[in-house]
Amino acid sequence: MTIKNWPRVIALVDMNAFFASIEQARNPNLIGKPIGITNGIKGSCIITCSYEARSYGIYTGMRVNEAKKLCPAFIQLPSNPALYTKISTNIMNILYEITPDIEIFSVDEAFLDMTYCKKIWDNPKSIGKKIKEKVFSVSGVHCSVGISGDKTTAKYAAKLHKPNGLTIINPWDAENVLKNVSVMELCGINIGIGSFLAKRGVFTCGEVKKLPIGILGQRFGNLGRRIWYMCQGKDPEKVKSNVRTPKTIGHGKVMPPNTRSKDIIYIYLVHMSEKVAQRLRRNALSAQNFFIGLKTNKGWIGNKKIKALFPTNDGSQITALCKKTLSLYWHGESVYQVQITALDPQKEKGQIDLFSKDNNKRNQLNKTIDYVNKRYGEFTLAPANLLNRTDMPNVISPAWKPYGHRQSIFHTHNKNNIIVKKIFKLNKNS
Repeated sequence: MTIKNWPRVIALVDMNAFFASIEQARNPNLIGKPIGITNGIKGSCIITCSYEARSYGIYTGMRVNEAKKLCPAFIQLPSNPALYTKISTNIMNILYEITPDIEIFSVDEAFLDMTYCKKIWDNPKSIGKKIKEKVFSVSGVHCSVGISGDKTTAKYAAKLHKPNGLTIINPWDAENVLKNVSVMELCGINIGIGSFLAKRGVFTCGEVKKLPIGILGQRFGNLGRRIWYMCQGKDPEKVKSNVRTPKTIGHGKVMPPNTRSKDIIYIYLVHMSEKVAQRLRRNALSAQNFFIGLKTNKGWIGNKKIKALFPTNDGSQITALCKKTLSLYWHGESVYQVQITALDPQKEKGQIDLFSKDNNKRNQLNKTIDYVNKRYGEFTLAPANLLNRTDMPNVISPAWKPYGHRQSIFHTHNKNNIIVKKIFKLNKNS
């Protein structure tokens, strides 16, 4: 088989049970055992699990206690986001030796467009083998690869023979291969779209063609029109190699059930304020409008858009907005999640705000804090309130990228375990 006459050549690299595979690779005693990764050692929900665990019916999202009922030998391990993102970054970097046209889809997936490399890579099987070799060489873990003429078919192909599979679907065969596949198996088709199609008697990819493209376009816009082509193995979307400027930057945390303590809620808000502020500063951004919300049993309470006096990337100023929100909207209800989102990130102007008292001093202080935290670990220097915070391990965002504003995981320094943490107050009211 040759790709000489393929209009486009797209590969999807999908790491197999990525986090679990990394843990098994660095600890051979775990190889062949049913393991599951949770958010911290106290985590109750499984982030991902090994294929050995999956054979017992354990799956992502299952509670640990349920997993142990299915498999008494189940081993729970805390996640290590810094390690996972470091290995992911190595993988993504090595893939550039295959092609310069790469879209990092998530921490464990990437699309490769080799359309302009056909003179170098003329055989899809040799492409797949080379990808797998390079990935293993920098990570010690295996991946599955799907290759076809469009993104959707390549992604579908990658999951057909897991783990460690290589599946090639000729572009001219794609429509026939997908014909009897449920529309819900394609990436991008959620329950809402699936229900819309089901009401019109469409359940498989082959049945989508009987609907006029205009019906999907009228209901879902460009996405609907794309879906119509996706189901025929003709997804028109290109591999996107650029990370767009962020529309929002936010952090949220689930809290202990039925939290009614104002002090505890406030600590969580301070924590998320500092997380958002750090990311804004790291990417030379500031924001003036924020969403600050508290989730209760009746839904979100708070302010959909609360405005700072000036654009800011300072945690104490965001915390001040949280205080205001807490006093105005919270009346003792049980809270189980907090969320803070910068709604309008914009590039810093590089000038001091003449109307903001001690602004330059704050900027210098924040730069010092960021330098120390980058070297010795996140929150080595932090507001005094966070001294009392509960264990809040970092997690990897689904939209993580190894560069730009999506790189939201700090790589902690080993010295963090032996230095004395210097905790201080950033302002008298914090």
